[in-house]
Amino acid sequence: MIRKAKSVLRELFQAAVDAASPAICLPPYLPEAPRGRTVVIGAGKAAASMAKAVEDHWKGTLSGLVVTRYGHAVPCRQIEVIEAAHPVPDTAGQIAAQRILDLVTGLSSDDLVLCLISGGGSALLSSPAPGLSLEDKQRVNKALLLSGATISEINCARKHLSAIKGGRLAAACAPARVVTLLISDVPGDDPSIIASGPTVEDPSTSADAFEILDKYQIHKPAAILKHLRSASAETPKPGDTKLANNEVHIIACARDALLAAAEVGRKQGYQVSILGDSIEGEARDVAREQAEIVKQIVRHQHKLEAPCLLLSGGETTVTVRGGGRGGRNTEFALALAIALDGLENVFAIACDTDGIDGTEDNAGVIISPDTLRRAAKAGLDAHALLADNDGYRFFHGLGDLVMTGPTLTNVNDLRAILIATNGNA
Repeated sequence: MIRKAKSVLRELFQAAVDAASPAICLPPYLPEAPRGRTVVIGAGKAAASMAKAVEDHWKGTLSGLVVTRYGHAVPCRQIEVIEAAHPVPDTAGQIAAQRILDLVTGLSSDDLVLCLISGGGSALLSSPAPGLSLEDKQRVNKALLLSGATISEINCARKHLSAIKGGRLAAACAPARVVTLLISDVPGDDPSIIASGPTVEDPSTSADAFEILDKYQIHKPAAILKHLRSASAETPKPGDTKLANNEVHIIACARDALLAAAEVGRKQGYQVSILGDSIEGEARDVAREQAEIVKQIVRHQHKLEAPCLLLSGGETTVTVRGGGRGGRNTEFALALAIALDGLENVFAIACDTDGIDGTEDNAGVIISPDTLRRAAKAGLDAHALLADNDGYRFFHGLGDLVMTGPTLTNVNDLRAILIATNGNA
């Protein structure tokens, strides 16, 4: 049963990833060729695969540049691909951002800018606001990533410390027409949050950014304090005429991935319940909440009956207090294994659809009813490792890491909990 259950979970995850493949989801959204030039720009973990999808289906000439994470490039013929660091920006990303701004400067109303944005674009497209250094942004970025802040909070702060995010890139493109194609990795699919909305009007304010830094007790260097208190920290707001020619389409999101996984589950004979596509909160808290739902099903105190499948998406957070390794999916899975405590016939997978859990080399992990028993035999203390935020060490020791490499898309996390019956997986 264990082998079959793990196979089903991997099939679910692959279906979710495939549903968000740029080769499939991007072509229907391509606009008509303009009278003038077509310039392709973009940033994100899927930016290179999106650029290739454009080249494969575009009728006419084009040029441009996109920036993606190290190891996520794919060969393109006309669009240049640059790799940079994620989740903390580096000089390569800063250079790429400036080159993109240079590419869109001086365009006419006859020209088209096709902007390809996916998760990870905030770090990859890094252009510090005037008066700030890359080091200033790196320090704030690192602190926010460890703080437990939500992605919307992190990106609000990023927008107001940037010369390119929060609609500023679209303003630089004016008067050219801008068509933005988005692969969403944020709960709720708000275009202004995805990659910090470089081509989308921004309703947030510099005061909001200041409050977020205060909320999470993030140290603010003097240059950042000065900037946030200045008028230049404000982003283009709704109604800004420079963004009037802007068109935005979400071409793939967590909901698409969950529906694809659900279809696989139903074909395998499971009742399917999608708990939500925009779940946030501390990873271990979400794990405990979902473990309680599982226990209700097992006790026949829930409308669902085994065999069934619980699916959820979104982006949890981890407030890092220990010195271990692992992303939010390993944290979720380890907390879930502890909460389930070896409950019979319950299996789960938690993976990031980009193939990278946090900053590690795994997409996520799989757990089974024997996870804690095998860990005890291997001398792995689940509670101690969770306290140290060391889920990677725990699952690496068991051989239960899911390794996919970069998937070249990103619609956030997929969590699937499979509740089997004896003889069924």
